[in-house]
Amino acid sequence: MFANSIEIAKGYTRCMKSIMRGYGSNEITRCCSTFIIVNDEGWVLTCKHIVEGLLIPADTINPQYMNFKQERSQISALPNGKQKKAIEVLEKKYGYSKSAAPTVQLLNMILHDIDMSKGYRCYIHPSYDLALIKFEGLNHTQCNNFPIFMDDTSHLRQGLSLCRLGFPFAEFTDYQYNAQTDNLEWIGGGIATSPCFPVDGILTRFVNDEKGVKFGIELSTPGLIGQSGGPLFDRNGVVCGLQFETVSIPLGFDQVNQEIVVNRKKKKVSNYPFMHLGRCIHVDIIKQFMNENNVKYQVG
Repeated sequence: MFANSIEIAKGYTRCMKSIMRGYGSNEITRCCSTFIIVNDEGWVLTCKHIVEGLLIPADTINPQYMNFKQERSQISALPNGKQKKAIEVLEKKYGYSKSAAPTVQLLNMILHDIDMSKGYRCYIHPSYDLALIKFEGLNHTQCNNFPIFMDDTSHLRQGLSLCRLGFPFAEFTDYQYNAQTDNLEWIGGGIATSPCFPVDGILTRFVNDEKGVKFGIELSTPGLIGQSGGPLFDRNGVVCGLQFETVSIPLGFDQVNQEIVVNRKKKKVSNYPFMHLGRCIHVDIIKQFMNENNVKYQVG
């Protein structure tokens, strides 16, 4: 049902790769996030929690650690007896400790057609998990297919089959920790991409905020971690929303110390089942936000 619409969505859906490490550790954590390229002017849609949790922090975390390393290098000239105390004072100044292991390096890269080094501006929605980013470094030769946002949303009804696309599986390996420079870095080898992954489901409910404003669309299946920021679309490829969270609702079918037979042996097990439902920002909210920021987009 969604084979053609997924191909359409691939044209404007992009993956942001992120790698990070904590203070005093060379263990690297990786993750993916999803972005929608709206037009040829470099406007991109994603979730607020991605911008505030990954994109913006990198602009302060990395320069701060660079300053820390510069000051730490000066301590090496001190006598051995004074170095330990000086390092402790420096760590306290920057709020670093090996026990807490705060993030000291965070690198982001959006694949294929956006050069993040050329600068960007972020616009955060005041109420919902939605953000716009204006990138200056869009490669127009690689991105010429842009989303069509649903115009008449009366077509969105309970039971309608819809699909999401994003990047839940961080399989890229083109990074390393350089012990000589004490830096995370992207490298030329390894796997540079992670697979995009669709999840379909039926529209179960609309979600209202505390003021009664319909801002969300709920689906019968979960949106996976990493798919946040990705498009929700119908079988024609028309965008209906943007994935932002999954809620887990207890079903009440709890089993406590239930005796079952496994491999011909009796065992007691407990199970507390939940239903996991993906939620997306409604396309009407998205269009309103783009209008407020004078963003050009297509409807259909």
